[in-house]
Amino acid sequence: MTATTQRPAPPVHPRGFGALRAPGLVLAAAVAATTLVATVDPNQPGHYPTCPFLAVTGYYCPGCGSLRALHDLAHGDFAGAVARNPLMVLAAGGLVVAFVLWTRRLWRGLPRTWVAPPVLLYGLLTLVLAFWVLRNVPGWTWLSPA
Repeated sequence: MTATTQRPAPPVHPRGFGALRAPGLVLAAAVAATTLVATVDPNQPGHYPTCPFLAVTGYYCPGCGSLRALHDLAHGDFAGAVARNPLMVLAAGGLVVAFVLWTRRLWRGLPRTWVAPPVLLYGLLTLVLAFWVLRNVPGWTWLSPA
């Protein structure tokens, strides 16, 4: 008597509208957050908490100015958003592209086949750290969110 080995069936990924539950929830949360920041002006004091890093050290963190940049983007002021936090504008663009690719992959029922290589992750970390340092260098006021 010989034992037969059967391979397990490959996982079936849902396709179409059934696969879009998670992207739909993410999109709803993003629209709600953007609507809140668009309607409640972060340029007016008292609406949002102060950056804890700025409050303790007096230096800008990489995220300082992000709410004001998002507010400007929501109102169509791209130049104002870049002036507040150019890194946030780049990150927002990257997140939109990643969201579209994720939704497209799920719609087609394809498995995830790509993972970010370490060099990309280290590159992003280096970019954020360099931005953090450079926006606090005297004379580089063009990177400050003020």
